[in-house]
Amino acid sequence: MIKSILTFITLALLLFSCKEEIEAPYFGYTYFGLEQGRFLEYEVTHITHDENLNPQHDTTIYRLRTRVGEIIEDNQGRNAHAFYREVYNPVFQEYQNLDLWTTIIDDGRAELVEENQRRIKLTFAISNSKEWDANAFNTQEELDCYYDQIHQPKTINGYTFDSTLVVEQSDFLSLIDYKRKYEVYANGIGLVNLYFKDLQINNFDTLDISKGTEKYYKLLNYGKE
Repeated sequence: MIKSILTFITLALLLFSCKEEIEAPYFGYTYFGLEQGRFLEYEVTHITHDENLNPQHDTTIYRLRTRVGEIIEDNQGRNAHAFYREVYNPVFQEYQNLDLWTTIIDDGRAELVEENQRRIKLTFAISNSKEWDANAFNTQEELDCYYDQIHQPKTINGYTFDSTLVVEQSDFLSLIDYKRKYEVYANGIGLVNLYFKDLQINNFDTLDISKGTEKYYKLLNYGKE
């Protein structure tokens, strides 16, 4: 009888110990950087191509700051955060308001409403098996996304991050088209790099461009106000 009681107590202690070691699932919400006062500054390079225009290739470079603001209602009637976009004015040497968008994490999705277009930026929990259409809630063409290089350290423009991930959006080359799009997010920070090419090309040559757009974000600064 004593031996049975001791065996029962031992098993109970083992089960309790195992239960204590079980960790809550990690969803990765902090990769989106959705924290009021969080800001990021970028140098944005925007290039347009059109062989029927003069100039055929036009480049614009400017400084952009994004900032997570207060709780407001989005275009779905949900309590979301204001998402301020501000452009740097070199004459006045200050950032000035450009756009007011909204952003939210809801139902396992990180969303950004850009110019009234609702886009899915991240989905949770983060894993290599996740796939989603970034444009599932708007009328634009399908943009299939998936995660790559999850939880990897990365240095971007002199800033070193312990844990980052890549959202792959497009990597396509044909005789007449070249599309390469991805975004990089750092844990606790948000978007730290953006690479976008959507081009019409000639004979598989990605440098012989007929028409299209390129956009790159270069991280300059980040923090919290």
